[in-house]
Amino acid sequence: QVQLVESGGGLVQPGGSLRLSCAASGFTFSIYTMSWYRQAPGKERELVAAITSAGGSTDYADSMKGRFTISRDNAENTVYLQMNSLKPEDTAVYYCNAHSDYDKTLNYWGKGTLVTVSS
Repeated sequence: QVQLVESGGGLVQPGGSLRLSCAASGFTFSIYTMSWYRQAPGKERELVAAITSAGGSTDYADSMKGRFTISRDNAENTVYLQMNSLKPEDTAVYYCNAHSDYDKTLNYWGKGTLVTVSS
């Protein structure tokens, strides 16, 4: 059974930091590109960051560049999102996504973790 379980969300003040984690199970983690998406109230889900299966390449949405860092530990089947200099507009539910490098129909989502940036 495929599972992606996000954790680490919560309430943080503007300028603060959070580290999200996504623990994966039920599939071969090391051959999946992992991504973080987010969805703010009333808005569409958007890509935050992605990291290739071996971790050699990352990509970020423009508004996250320089503030967020995605990383992965293939030995622990976990992907992380370090978020610094958080802004109120970063408030959203953050979702973990996995998609296979070999079969694009294999695409999995976690249930999300809420990040609230407010004073």
